[in-house]
Amino acid sequence: MDFKRWAAGAAVLLSAGMLANCSQIFGSSEGEGITTAMLIGADGDSANWISHGRTYSEQRFSPLDGVNRDNVGQLGLAWYADMDTGRGQEATPLVIDGKLYLTTAWSKVKAFDATTGKPMWEYDPKVPGETAVKACCDVVNRGLATYGDKLFFGTLDGRLIALDRETGKVAWEKVTVDQSKSYTITGAPRVIDGKVIIGNGGAEFGVRGFVAAYSADDGEQLWKFYTVPEGGQGDDAPAYLQKAAETWNMDVLGANDAIGGGGTVWDSMAYDPDLDLLYIGVGNGSPWNRAYRSPGKDGTGEGDNLYLSSIVAIRPKTGEYVWHYQTTPGETWDYTATQHIMLADMKIDGKMRKVLMQAPKNGFFYVIDRETGQFISAKPYVGLNWATGVDPKTGRPIENPETRIDKTGKPALVLPGPLGGHNWHPMAYSPTENLVYIPAFEAGMMYAPEPNWKPDRARGFNVGVSLAGELPADGGFRKQAAGTLKGRLVAWDPVAQKARWTVEHPGPWNGGLLATGGGLVFQGTTGSEFNAYDAANGKKLWSFAAQTGVVAPPVTYTVNGEQYVAVLAGWGGAYALSVDGDLINRKAPVRNISRLLVFKLGGTAKLPAEPALADLPLDPPPSTASPEVIAVGQVKYGRYCAVCHAPGAVGSTVLPDLRRAGALESAATWQTVVHDGALKDRGMASFAGSLSKAEIEAIRAYVIKRANEDKAIEGAKKVARR
Repeated sequence: MDFKRWAAGAAVLLSAGMLANCSQIFGSSEGEGITTAMLIGADGDSANWISHGRTYSEQRFSPLDGVNRDNVGQLGLAWYADMDTGRGQEATPLVIDGKLYLTTAWSKVKAFDATTGKPMWEYDPKVPGETAVKACCDVVNRGLATYGDKLFFGTLDGRLIALDRETGKVAWEKVTVDQSKSYTITGAPRVIDGKVIIGNGGAEFGVRGFVAAYSADDGEQLWKFYTVPEGGQGDDAPAYLQKAAETWNMDVLGANDAIGGGGTVWDSMAYDPDLDLLYIGVGNGSPWNRAYRSPGKDGTGEGDNLYLSSIVAIRPKTGEYVWHYQTTPGETWDYTATQHIMLADMKIDGKMRKVLMQAPKNGFFYVIDRETGQFISAKPYVGLNWATGVDPKTGRPIENPETRIDKTGKPALVLPGPLGGHNWHPMAYSPTENLVYIPAFEAGMMYAPEPNWKPDRARGFNVGVSLAGELPADGGFRKQAAGTLKGRLVAWDPVAQKARWTVEHPGPWNGGLLATGGGLVFQGTTGSEFNAYDAANGKKLWSFAAQTGVVAPPVTYTVNGEQYVAVLAGWGGAYALSVDGDLINRKAPVRNISRLLVFKLGGTAKLPAEPALADLPLDPPPSTASPEVIAVGQVKYGRYCAVCHAPGAVGSTVLPDLRRAGALESAATWQTVVHDGALKDRGMASFAGSLSKAEIEAIRAYVIKRANEDKAIEGAKKVARR
């Protein structure tokens, strides 16, 4: 045990008057290593990064100022480490006593010497490759938690695993979900008083959301908190679920096992030790379209559908419900409230308030009283059209009825779209500037209710919204549409509820944030840069060519008094899979080169030369199928393929571009892959339970048609350049 760090944490607790209950401070059986006192007092430990957001408040602010406005230009690469997986990298590293721990795609774990990059150990939980089709948004993992001498993390296939921190050996393993359903875990756990708390994902596939706590000692489940009611639940259900049931059509919710309601707790959590409240962010409905999951007598969507798209406060000891605030009642656009939750104390209207802040997908920045859940204020931080504001008395959105596709039954262009105005990428808060830094973007979507929708528990998106639509096969039009996708770094004043400054980025899906006592804000970008900005005015002070898109959030730490800044680089995630790989940043394709980058003042390490991007020409077989077959293929592609291989089969740079797939040449080979699951170990599971062989062949016909359209565009461009 590092006694100096323990003493620093205990001093913080003493000054805050928290030693009244020793069991709260020291836990029941912590042994050597990270203690409850250290986690509560993490703000007093600037050398290490021992919790996902550095502290329970999740502010992602470090007081370290060794790297600052004046000398950040001298920042250089200290060391780097290549990862062994070319998928999206979203993890926040932990740093403890000069050792750095991180998770990578496919739920792998690695440990390094934090000063030299020397590998210490690695662990592969061997997630089955076919689990990839259960993940809405890449095979990512966002990080670890630590307690005692263990590290804790969730796996994509729903396990919670404890590793010995020194050796990487498994201490215990627990299956936390029904693995017959499309549950996944991509978020980082939190530990509170010896309880490891983890949620899960899968709302696009028909699951019922919950968060649960497990003993750090042996993995025993201690409590489970469901976020939506269960069809057929009786009077013995907890009061909070009985209250929720009044806001749902319970006949529909209980009629089909593939309509689980959603509400998954797939990312954000925060904890206030003074109030002993755990705050969780609850996700979208399943299906998205409320007209299918909770119809009224007229067949259109009805009810608030608690606790979807809500912030919920619970007791971490028991899982007892305390209060909730719903950001998007009756959500129907995938407007999750799972985005970063952050706690702070600040003066509002002349009075100090304990607040909770969130910028969820729906485009409003919320300030909530974290003691009571009382609404304080909300203003748009990006452009939006689904609502005109939030009623200051009720805290409910003032909706634009034209965007309510579950009521109108008609398509509507809605802003933000399902990627939101802000997604999972963590914000940061500077108490010095009293600014919240938001990785924001604008990307709307045409939502069209899917006619005669039926849930499919086996495979595919169960959202009740058609994803079969596409932009015309016109390179110029697609490029113009891509140009409407905007990314920006927004420095938001949470009291005045307005932006103080913004930095425009070349495209959306830019990285998570870190703010420091050196007056800096660090962020990676879609444009393959890792940048440092002046926290006061947004001026770019330093930039590093990362060779790949950086979406993960940075951390900073010291070893022997020397400050380091670390970030995991690697393009991926929902946006990277769903957009045209040639258009995402309007400059050049962004590809995945997964590696950890670590910087210090005077660092002189160099990255290897950037590999050339292979130029694979489009050379598809001729399109000979009938328009009727191609139309069937387009619809089935939209539901079952677009989530990974992009709408319109335009191809990303993370997964194979189906327009260029060798299997496209042969109907038999195509069936072997899609129907028989020949590539299941690489993530391409069998779709035999959801698609007939005729439908699979129709999808091939559709992709061939799209490939020929784009080949013609490429040919016209080459002729024009001559």
